[in-house]
Amino acid sequence: MPPLPDPHALFALSATVLALWLFTSDRLPLEAWGLAVLALLVIVFQLLPYESAGEALTPRRLLEGFGNEALITVCLLMIVGKGLETTGALQPLAAWLARAWMAAPRVASLSTLILAAALSAFVNNLPVVLMLLPMLVGVAVRNKLAPSAILMPVGFAALIGGMATTIGSSTNLLVVALAEQEGLPRFDMFSFLMPAIIAGGIGILYLWLVAPKLLPQRQPLMTDTSPRVFNAVFHVNDDSRCCGITFAACLALTANRMRVDRIQRGGLTVAKLPSVQLQAGDQLTVRDTPERLKDFEKQIGATLHDEFGATGIHKLPPTDADLEHLAEIVVTRGAMLHRSTLAATRFTQRTGLLPLALHRARSAEAEEITSHIGLVPLRAGDIILVQGTQRRLDDLKRTGTALVLDGTTDLPRTHRAELAFLIMTLVVLAAALDYLPISVSALLGVGAMLATRCLTPKDAAQALSIPVIVVIVTSLALGVALNETGASTWLAQIVVAAFGALPMPVILSALMLAMAVLTSFVSSIAAGIVATPVAIQIAQGLGAPPEAFVVAVIFGANMSFATPLGYQTNLLVLTAGGYKYSDFMRAGLPLMLVMWLVLSFVLPIYFGL
Repeated sequence: MPPLPDPHALFALSATVLALWLFTSDRLPLEAWGLAVLALLVIVFQLLPYESAGEALTPRRLLEGFGNEALITVCLLMIVGKGLETTGALQPLAAWLARAWMAAPRVASLSTLILAAALSAFVNNLPVVLMLLPMLVGVAVRNKLAPSAILMPVGFAALIGGMATTIGSSTNLLVVALAEQEGLPRFDMFSFLMPAIIAGGIGILYLWLVAPKLLPQRQPLMTDTSPRVFNAVFHVNDDSRCCGITFAACLALTANRMRVDRIQRGGLTVAKLPSVQLQAGDQLTVRDTPERLKDFEKQIGATLHDEFGATGIHKLPPTDADLEHLAEIVVTRGAMLHRSTLAATRFTQRTGLLPLALHRARSAEAEEITSHIGLVPLRAGDIILVQGTQRRLDDLKRTGTALVLDGTTDLPRTHRAELAFLIMTLVVLAAALDYLPISVSALLGVGAMLATRCLTPKDAAQALSIPVIVVIVTSLALGVALNETGASTWLAQIVVAAFGALPMPVILSALMLAMAVLTSFVSSIAAGIVATPVAIQIAQGLGAPPEAFVVAVIFGANMSFATPLGYQTNLLVLTAGGYKYSDFMRAGLPLMLVMWLVLSFVLPIYFGL
C-alpha cells in the first residue's frame, strides 16, 4: 500500500469528503455549501501555500473554474434550451403524445419513454420533463390512472437518454472536458452512443413493462375526468350589462343557460326571485365548465374576479405573445397553496394570474364555496381555473408552486417555435459533424436565439442555474486540489494495490457501480468531476485504456435512479407524482442494477478489455 500523502493532500481529500457530504444536506441552499467549500479551499491554500514541481497552487488556480470552457458551454446550452421552452417548440410533440395516449395508451407509453430519452440526448433533461409532466398528469386524470405509475418512468427515461452523447447532460460535458485536459483524445459527440443505446434500450423496456407494476398505485389527486365543473363567483360591477336589470333578464342574456346557486349582497343571501333587481356589488355563485363560465362572463358583463383579486399584479411590457389564456392548475402536496388559501399566499400578486373558479378534489357535487374563492382552504387535488398571459403561466410552471395541467385553452406555442427548434438543431449538427466545437456552436445558437427574439435577455439570464454553476466551480476547484497535491494519485494507487489482481472488466464494473451509488446521494456533476482524474490514473496504473474508465464514470454518474437527490428532474417528479423516497428505491434500484449489469458486459467488449 502507498504511504500517506502530505498534509495538503490529506486536506484536499478531507475537503472533498466534506463537500460531497454537504451537497446531500438541505439545511442550506446548495450554492451556499458550494461557496463555503470554495472559500475554505482558497483561504487554506492562501495561508498555507503549496508548491509542486516549482508551481504554486494559488487561489487563482482554484477559481479558474469560473472561466472553464466546459462550464461556459453548459451555461450556453442552458440558454439555448430555454429558447425551446419559452417558444414552446417542443409542445407539438406533447400534444401529439396526448392524443396518442387517448387512442392507444400502451403504445403511447412506449413512445413517450423513447421520446423523452431521444430529446434528452441533445437537450437538457429539465425542459423535456417540464414539457411532458403536465401532459402526463392530464392523461392520468382523463384515464383515471394513478400519476405515480406514469411520471417516474418518464423521468428515468430522460436520465437514460442523457447518457448517450457528450452534450446529453452537464456531467457528460464536464467529464469529457476534464479528460481532454488530462491528455486524452477528444471525445466525439457520439463516442459512447452504442453502449448507451444497448443498455438504454433494455432500460426503456424495463420502464415500459416492469416499473409501472413495481410502483404503488397511489390514489390520484384528481378522481374525476374532464370536462370539470368549477365553483365560480360572478361580481356585478357598475358597468356590467346585468347591473340594474332583473334576475330573470340577466338569465335571459345567457339564453337561460346559466344556473345560479345563490345571490349574495353585502354578506347576505338574496332570494332568487325573477323580479329581484341586480345591483353593483352583488355576487352570483355559479357552477359550470370553464368554457361556459367565460361565455357567461361576456354575456352578462360581470367578472369572474373582483377588484381585490386584480390589484397588485405587476404588469409586464406587452408583446405579441401576451394574449390572455385559461389554464387549470392543481394543488399538490407540500406546494405553496397546499392547506392554505389564495389570499393568504398572495397568489395573484406573486404569480400575476387571476383565479376565476375552483374545482374541489372530493365531493364536488355536494360542496359549496364561500362568496370569495380566495378564502377557501385548499386541499391536495383541488383545481383552480386561472387567467393570465402565457409568460405568467410559464413562470408558474418553473417555480413549482402548482402543477399546470395540459388542459389549457392554448398551448405555449408562438410563431417563433419552429425557428427556435431549427436553431437548436443547427447547434447540435454543427458539433456532431465536427464543423464547430460545441462551445462555439452553442454561443452562436444563443446569439441567434436573441437576434430572432426567440429569447429575451431576461429569459437568457433566468436560464442560468446558480446552484449548478457554483457546484461545478467548487467541484473543479476540488479536482485541481486533488490533482496538484497528489491526492488523486494516492487514491488511484490504493485502488490498484487492492484490486489490481482482479480482471479488468471487474474493476471497470466496480468503478461504475461505485459512481452509481455515490450519485444517488450527491450531485452527479460533483461526483463526476471529482472521480474523473482518479479514474484516469487508475486506468494508467492498470495499463488499461483511460477512455473506458472515463465512460464508466459518465455512465455511473448518470444512474441517478435510486433516490430523488441525484438529479433535479427526480425532485420535480417526486413532487408532481406525490411519491415517497422509498418509491425511488422500489423502481429505481432495479433499473440501476439492470443498467449496471448490461454495461458491465458491454463496455469491456466495446473497448476491447
